[in-house]
Amino acid sequence: MASRTNQRVLLGFALLCAAALPCADSSRLIAAESPSPPAAAAASFPVATAARLAGDSKQTRFILDLDQTVSFRTTTLADPYRVVVDVPQVNFQLAPGTGAGRGLVKAFRYGLVMPGGSRIVFDLTGPAKVANSYVLEAANGQPARLVLELEEVDRAAFAQTPAPENRPELRSTIAAVPPATVPASEPAAPKPGTPSDGRPVVVIDPGHGGIDNGTQSSGESEKNLVLAFGLALRDRLEKSGKYRVVMTRDDDTFIPLNDRAKVARNLNAALFISIHADALPKAEGDAQGATIYTLSDKASDAEAQRLADAENRADAIAGFNLSEEPTDVADILIDLTQRETRTFSNHFAHLLMGEMKSTVRMHKHPLKSAGFRVLKAPDVPSVLVEIGYVSNKGDLEHLVSEGWRSKAVGSMAQAIDTFLAKRMATAGPGN
Repeated sequence: MASRTNQRVLLGFALLCAAALPCADSSRLIAAESPSPPAAAAASFPVATAARLAGDSKQTRFILDLDQTVSFRTTTLADPYRVVVDVPQVNFQLAPGTGAGRGLVKAFRYGLVMPGGSRIVFDLTGPAKVANSYVLEAANGQPARLVLELEEVDRAAFAQTPAPENRPELRSTIAAVPPATVPASEPAAPKPGTPSDGRPVVVIDPGHGGIDNGTQSSGESEKNLVLAFGLALRDRLEKSGKYRVVMTRDDDTFIPLNDRAKVARNLNAALFISIHADALPKAEGDAQGATIYTLSDKASDAEAQRLADAENRADAIAGFNLSEEPTDVADILIDLTQRETRTFSNHFAHLLMGEMKSTVRMHKHPLKSAGFRVLKAPDVPSVLVEIGYVSNKGDLEHLVSEGWRSKAVGSMAQAIDTFLAKRMATAGPGN
């Protein structure tokens, strides 16, 4: 068996090969110390004021009222059947409850999917094609409108649907990679993304965002709750000065699952923490308390499997075509390193449970595991923390409380300190 040093060299080469594969335009890194991009005036974004569906199960029309015309691009996806409409960033000021289905559309959702780009995703009742699509300019007292006309087809005809119309493709206004990144082509250079100041990198990943609200209850959305928690944790860690803290998102933007893990991998992170807040279906009763998940090929129980399945569908919810995701390379090398990484992940999970249980309510089974895609960076210790259940009244009261959040963040920061102090002390050169 190769030595650990050789194993890491080979793994680095394998991951460099993987990084050369095409990736989504929405990849981005948000370094806490990087200057913030200039704030665009909200008034400069097109405003959507109303949306509606008309028609039946054979033909259905979607109309979106706007204060100005926009460019757009449509895509159809199967399994499940969806129509995806990409537009420049739009300020959606639609009435509460907008998104109910009619005719060929079971439901639709909308939101920011990358900086500078918004998306509308239609869940279809079956195969359908975009028979016509166009934008009307404002006229005769009527607003500008984006119109889509859907038409029922059979599966064979759906498979023959032509490529998206040749409209301008959306490009993210992505912040540049932090200056510490070193070109991979330089010989004897540090691993790409290694911070020049030598501090360990901690990546905080608030789940969901943008078009993906996550779970919702009593007017609260998971994406907002976990973002507030993640920002509070970032501030606490930054205050200590011990770490370079990176957020996968620091605003209401959707980030694909693979891109979240790439942030940690590209920066050679010492730790990756994904923050979520679960909800239990009413038919499954009630549950409460925080739960810490690590990666495993087999779920620890049915609830862990249900949660992993739900979280792993995030890209589909936002309309990404999962069949186009690149596969991992050098599986054997990655597996060797991932075994070691899982040991570190499990160690941190136990430390975190020990700290959190003294300050916040924990689930009756606080340590679980399942096949979460977001935890699959092979060389970065990673955990997913469900900080509570938005479906539980008591947990929800905690999740919106700054006092509770401060206590939970404090216990998490203490676990991070303990874990990284020991790991940095025992790590040899190059580790």
